[in-house]
Amino acid sequence: MSGFESPFDLDEFLAQPLTARVATAGPTVRPTWYLWEDNAFWILSGSWSRLPGRIRATPRIALTVDVCDVATGLVRQVGASGDAEIRPFDVPRGRRKLVRYLGPDEHRWDPRFRDYLHEDDRTVWVRLAPASLRAHDLSYQV
Repeated sequence: MSGFESPFDLDEFLAQPLTARVATAGPTVRPTWYLWEDNAFWILSGSWSRLPGRIRATPRIALTVDVCDVATGLVRQVGASGDAEIRPFDVPRGRRKLVRYLGPDEHRWDPRFRDYLHEDDRTVWVRLAPASLRAHDLSYQV
């Protein structure tokens, strides 16, 4: 992200298969898997979820990704906010996201995840290109 400084390699941190928490108007907060790509968070969603409807009604969201490892003292946080948008689903991006969390062998995936890779009107992307992005390294010595 242009002009953004981070105390650690942001792309490397966000490339890990971590869980993000997304907050929408309501307020609601939900955990989700994401893909950080092209300076944006991509979240797979669809008709089975209230998230796309909430985004359409009020696009402003906040998202956080963090780790806290008490054994090593590693504590890192990334927070983002901005107006999200609903985008059509594309299989290549969907596969990249799911491989990140589930591994490359699609035959080992739960069938519902394999089903997401079939383009239809039920699956969409929620895309957040952050207007605000913050990273903090709060690590400590153990």
